[in-house]
Amino acid sequence: MKKKILIVDDEPSISMLLEFNLKLAGYEVRCVQDGEAVFDLLKPFRPDLIVLDLMLPKMDGIQVCRELRKQNNAVPIIMLTALQDVTDKIAGLDNGADDYMTKPFSPQELLSRIQAIFRRTQALPGARETVVHEIGRMSVLAEQREVQIEGKPVELTPKEFELLLFLCRHRGKVLSRQQLLHGVWDYHFLGDTRIVDVHISHLRDKIEKNARTPEYIMTVRNVGYKLSGPGSATGTADSSLA
Repeated sequence: MKKKILIVDDEPSISMLLEFNLKLAGYEVRCVQDGEAVFDLLKPFRPDLIVLDLMLPKMDGIQVCRELRKQNNAVPIIMLTALQDVTDKIAGLDNGADDYMTKPFSPQELLSRIQAIFRRTQALPGARETVVHEIGRMSVLAEQREVQIEGKPVELTPKEFELLLFLCRHRGKVLSRQQLLHGVWDYHFLGDTRIVDVHISHLRDKIEKNARTPEYIMTVRNVGYKLSGPGSATGTADSSLA
């Protein structure tokens, strides 16, 4: 069955170009031109991924993203922005976007990122990883995709959970931002590592008592991050670096 992609952009030339290339790659594609139309198509179309422009009439991309996540809709979202300001890109990630791209971009690069997201989501159900990572006050249940701090559930986005689980699998190892991009986002090219920093910041806000003096996720200056802290893992885990 073909994967379904919803393109949300009010520039017809961009929508037509993306639609042509994505259909050529074998995807089923629908296009809408404003944010409100996304919610009209959610049930009848059931997109597997949304390509979402930031600047839209009626309801902008940030509002759409925020509302989808508020409804507990975990559909992957790639945000498109014509703005170079870093704060606009981070705002998209802050509100639940999985990735962002700055216009102008090549349809081939967008296709690569879409394929990377689908590779990650398709791999997760079949992994059947039954391991439970116990790290200090925190428990990470891989198969259930749950995180608990002192027995209380912590609500993470799908990408935040994947990042935390990847860190758990390699606890104590220093991982560069490029390794995290490859392992969590499945990017095989030199991507913008800022997306890693933003997700790390979100994770710290949710699992650390004090994000400024982290107990779990440590920054290794000029290199990347590592997950530390006393703990153990039980069950079957994948310990290879992706």
